[in-house]
Amino acid sequence: MTVQLYARDVGSGTPLVLLHAFPLSSAMWLAQREGLADRFRVITPDLRGFGGSRLGDDDPSVDAMADDVARLFRRLGVRRAVVGGLSMGGYVAMALCRRHPDLVLGLVLAATRAAADTGTVRENRLRQADRLDGDGTTLVLVDEVLPALVGPTTYRQRALIYGRVRGLVQATPPKAAAWAQRAMAGRPEAFGTLRGLRVPALVLIGDEDALATEDEARAMADAMPNAELLVIPRAGHLCAVEQPDLFNQAVAEFAAALARTSH
Repeated sequence: MTVQLYARDVGSGTPLVLLHAFPLSSAMWLAQREGLADRFRVITPDLRGFGGSRLGDDDPSVDAMADDVARLFRRLGVRRAVVGGLSMGGYVAMALCRRHPDLVLGLVLAATRAAADTGTVRENRLRQADRLDGDGTTLVLVDEVLPALVGPTTYRQRALIYGRVRGLVQATPPKAAAWAQRAMAGRPEAFGTLRGLRVPALVLIGDEDALATEDEARAMADAMPNAELLVIPRAGHLCAVEQPDLFNQAVAEFAAALARTSH
């Protein structure tokens, strides 16, 4: 069955497609839709099973998620876009670059990594997936995933943001979260894709990120022929949610420069 993604599509100009983190939905991009739609056409899909999109019955695969996004491009009449992904969204963005490179005008990778999972991380994902299926609730996500999604500054000073993130985690359909964990556990490394990238890239990492490291971000930036790295201060894993103004400024400058050179 072909899954049709639900997507919010606002603004006009150069298309900017933003792919959300696990275990959230396109709702995490609220500040990007509000802050960037006056300059870009901001398209924020719900990846399969999340938000307003159906899960379907395909085997778990990041490649399937990337193909979903490619079909969304065609459905919306988007020929090329600046594609950004945060965490799981970054894995999907890199798979899109490998499988559908002609769709990508520029690449934004935030709080993600190009390496495949280590054995320990993979086993943990599969254990959580089994528990999600067994429990039928998001309790394992709230207990084990949520605490690492935001940095200490957000915990201490941004209670509303933390509460919003917690609500998004709790709203995640357990079956979709289990499917996505298995998809991420089975994904290949992406350094070969990054080394062959023919478009500019921007790599973003929060300086308080407990899940992806600055060293991993630098390794991705170094692998790409034309990439810059920006460290966002006082932000954890969800840097786009925790520091939206800094994130938006960086992405807007990057995308605007691409728009100028592509015309």
